[in-house]
Amino acid sequence: MAERERLKSRLGFILISAGCAIGIGNVWKFPYMAGKGGGGAFVLFYILFLVILGVPIMAMEFAVGRASQKSPVKAYKVLEKPGQKWHVHGYVTLIGCYMLMMFYTTVAGWMLHYFYLTATGRFEGLDTAQVEGVFSEMLGQPAVMTFWMIVVVVVGILVCSVGVQNGLERVTKVMMIALLAIMVILAVNSFTMDGAKEGLSFYLIPDFERMKEVGVISTIVGAMNQAFFTLSLGIGAMAIFGSYIGKERSLLGESISVAVLDTFVAITSGLIIFPACFTFNVDQTSGPSLIFMTLPNIFNHIPFGRIWGSLFFMFMAFAAFSTVLAVFENIISCGMELTGWSRKKASGVNLVAIILLSLPCVLGYNLWAWDGFSVFGGAVLDFEDFIVSNILLPLGSLVYLLFCVTKYGWGWKNFKAEANTGKGAKVHDWMRIYLTFVLPVIVLFIFAFGIYDKFFAA
Repeated sequence: MAERERLKSRLGFILISAGCAIGIGNVWKFPYMAGKGGGGAFVLFYILFLVILGVPIMAMEFAVGRASQKSPVKAYKVLEKPGQKWHVHGYVTLIGCYMLMMFYTTVAGWMLHYFYLTATGRFEGLDTAQVEGVFSEMLGQPAVMTFWMIVVVVVGILVCSVGVQNGLERVTKVMMIALLAIMVILAVNSFTMDGAKEGLSFYLIPDFERMKEVGVISTIVGAMNQAFFTLSLGIGAMAIFGSYIGKERSLLGESISVAVLDTFVAITSGLIIFPACFTFNVDQTSGPSLIFMTLPNIFNHIPFGRIWGSLFFMFMAFAAFSTVLAVFENIISCGMELTGWSRKKASGVNLVAIILLSLPCVLGYNLWAWDGFSVFGGAVLDFEDFIVSNILLPLGSLVYLLFCVTKYGWGWKNFKAEANTGKGAKVHDWMRIYLTFVLPVIVLFIFAFGIYDKFFAA
């Protein structure tokens, strides 16, 4: 049996895990949700839910990975009692990772395309309507979207094929540190805009009146969803990195570090976006179109806009790519354990598989457009996103949770012993009642509400 690969440093582990958590959702969804939900009031609830929801489940996923020393597809097999069926979820996590990549590679490609357009000055001289038209023009061009999607897959697979330390860890470290630096530069630039004061007070000062207008319950549920969704828990994306680390640090402490970094990116993206929205009188709750229509227009109207725009889309591409690399690593590692293939062979097979699996998402905007997807949001991407976000993430998190806290699974004692090995914040017995009886109900609520919201809410 070949020795399991290791991550070289704690910084590498935290940056890769945070990179997996930090995706496009942090950057476009968080400011959009915060804008809708009363600014600072939403931010407060988001942080609360991150602590009580996200951090414990992340610690559990890390613990299953570290204790088993296996990829998610085999981890339960090592830890479950004879005759139990928890390991079935291992296969579901792999399906979840593939499904996530079926649309994420396309969206990462959009970021690269926009970086290219901005850096080469394609937006210069266009009026507002023309800038907005660029996005729908791109969606109507399957060849352009396929090209960028293939670039994302090829680069991602190449990085992962080199190995955990030399490929994944080395590249992610550089990319994440660059991402954090670019964010700080963009945020500082936003503070100098005319609308900075209004934008920041809208964003950071809790406004419970505005929250009441939107609906207190829907704001709280929105914050809960965002906190839950932001960490990509439930499809083994974190468990794999748990299996690559040593026992020097406790897992609750490491989960807190990852969550802090994730929150820093989410909140800083708001610091970048809101001052610009208020300076140029833009609706800050316009969702994804904010990134692809509004911001390119803003960059068109500010000094050195081409540089700022290029930096912004480079940062967006890095945010998307950090998730792509982490999930590719998961897929390749599962493939190696299931088939006994070498890393190079598993990488080669997945290169072809992921490109083919990503095509429906690309074609769903043009050649395969179909009205049947309108209930999910209109396109193949929305359907795939619904399956991953509303079904596989919450139910998968519930499985990890129950596996760690109940005697029918791995059990509280085993989980606690693994999670508390090493220096750092510890899991205590007083948390057990909350984690066993309250947290599963919250996760079930998130799942049920997601289904209700999609199909039954008016």
